[in-house]
Amino acid sequence: MEKSDVTRRHFLAAPAGALGAASLLPAQSPNGTVRVAFIGVGNRGSYLLRHMMSVPGVQVVAICDLNPEALKAAVARANQAGHKPDTYTEYRRMLERKDIDAIVIATPTKAHKDMAIASLEMGKHVYLEKPMGFDPEECGVITRASKSAKGILQVGFQLRHDPNRSASVDFIQKGGIGDVLFLQGYRHTGDLPRNTLWYFDRDVSGDNIVEQACHIIDLLVWATGTHPLRAYGTGGVSLYKDIPPGRTTMDNYAVIYEFPNDVRMTFSHIYFDPAGFSGIKERVFGSKGAVDLATGIVRPLDSKEERKLESPNAGKDSTYLSLEAFIGNARGRKTPLNNADTARISTLAAMMGRKSIYERRLVAWDEVDV
Repeated sequence: MEKSDVTRRHFLAAPAGALGAASLLPAQSPNGTVRVAFIGVGNRGSYLLRHMMSVPGVQVVAICDLNPEALKAAVARANQAGHKPDTYTEYRRMLERKDIDAIVIATPTKAHKDMAIASLEMGKHVYLEKPMGFDPEECGVITRASKSAKGILQVGFQLRHDPNRSASVDFIQKGGIGDVLFLQGYRHTGDLPRNTLWYFDRDVSGDNIVEQACHIIDLLVWATGTHPLRAYGTGGVSLYKDIPPGRTTMDNYAVIYEFPNDVRMTFSHIYFDPAGFSGIKERVFGSKGAVDLATGIVRPLDSKEERKLESPNAGKDSTYLSLEAFIGNARGRKTPLNNADTARISTLAAMMGRKSIYERRLVAWDEVDV
């Protein structure tokens, strides 16, 4: 293992440096194996690692993290599954390896841009955890870099691969509930893990609406088939003031979005919900009925009967399905469902809400579409 006394925040915020653009994609293993490396194996990264090792035809060959305990645990888990990854604390050195086909990036939001661009420039396929970037400018830079890259870029909006949600959006887009009129989302889930302090630093995470709620916003934006025109939100810290110490992220907020054709969407997010009041919902209401995306339940407007939408992947985990799709996309050089363009729109929608909340005013799409 490489030695480093660099702090995690310094490491994650470090620029990509002089990583030259790769002229060729790394040669895939002769036996068809896709060789994958991880940058970040903390809370989310370790979950992705576990699922990635279950995807057929994948070999995890390298893992990078500054946290020695996280690195040790990830290597032990990989070894137990028959993988023998090398370890790194400096991601740039790991990216120099020509035998790495794909990179999974699961680090704090502020680090996404530099790591994603460095990986793309070295010719790797990239699975970048959501949100796409920290601000609109970063989203634009990553999107543009992906257009000229040899590898593909897939962003971790894995709920697009959730069987119920995928079937629901397909049903909506085929006119199953008529014209979309109104969308509703909320995330009332209790506070974040307080041992992961970067979640609570909005200068690193981008705040909860961008770092966490972007999943639900992505699904609802996907259902509309377009981007919001305006957003107005309000929020702040009402209960967990300075808990954990130094907290700068909100513990509650709400946003109203306006879309073309007088379509409206509401989204709320609270962290102090008591037992029995928790839950995550994404609902779309149309001229002929409504759909609950998470359950795949459809209710017609003129009937009390409901029906369940069918999905060929019913019961399968969305994270696994997203990673399985990523490997398939990498092998076939296919455009992902959750690609740079769609991820940018959804991340910018979340950023519209954040900007409105922070500045206490109506925000238009043009202000973030940079």
